[in-house]
Amino acid sequence: MGFIPFTFVDFIDILLVAIIMFAIYRAMRGTSAPYIMAGIFIIYLVWILVRTFNLVLLSTILGQIISVGVIAILIVFQPEIRHFLQAIGRQRSKFRFIGRFFNTNRHKTSLDLQPVVTACREMGAQKTGALIIIKQSNDLSVIEESGIAIDAKVSTALLENIFFKNAPLHDGAVIISGDRVIAAKCVLPVTQQDVPKSYGMRHRAALGMSEVSDAIIIAVSEETGGISIAHDSTIRRDIEPAHLAQAIHKSLRVNDERRAEATQQPA
Repeated sequence: MGFIPFTFVDFIDILLVAIIMFAIYRAMRGTSAPYIMAGIFIIYLVWILVRTFNLVLLSTILGQIISVGVIAILIVFQPEIRHFLQAIGRQRSKFRFIGRFFNTNRHKTSLDLQPVVTACREMGAQKTGALIIIKQSNDLSVIEESGIAIDAKVSTALLENIFFKNAPLHDGAVIISGDRVIAAKCVLPVTQQDVPKSYGMRHRAALGMSEVSDAIIIAVSEETGGISIAHDSTIRRDIEPAHLAQAIHKSLRVNDERRAEATQQPA
């Protein structure tokens, strides 16, 4: 009577499964996904018991549900699966060749931040809500298509008119690429993180956008007039207007350093 053989390959197999399960747990943490998973597990457990006691009708019904379980999971967990895959793709240091292959920033015109900073400062003082995306290397065509194309030179007056209360384009976000405002009234993905209740929809959308792109997102609160910057899955709130340009430049430097590393490292 011998023991079940356990080799080094089995150890690697178990370790990889544990890592994947932990990654899935982190991706689902703070969402309703664990409760849905528990419900699916209970249905599967009931199906096993039903088959054991040979309850034909109930076994057939549950069997049909289980047979389409993979498709159902893909539909139910679509936001979590997307977030999980985006988290993998955002490991830039491991996928530098993708950034080089799909580099959309080669001929980008530099942005004059002064009109953006001035507009945010004035809108904050007037408590005018705003959401401004400064596009970087990632392709945002899907987000752009959700809004209305503009293609106009960036100016303080233009931004203030777009976000003027009750103006047709004030809802949603503005996307700036180079020195051009390319779209307004754009719909952004909302973060799935467990954020404080004080975060409004603009802050949630800004944070959600920072999770799926390298863009720099500026949010001006309609309630408090506070200015926030979201970048690289984090958000800094209540930035002093005098320090806004410095905070934007800091995020731009982070992106520049990453692109410089991408050109130096071999694929």
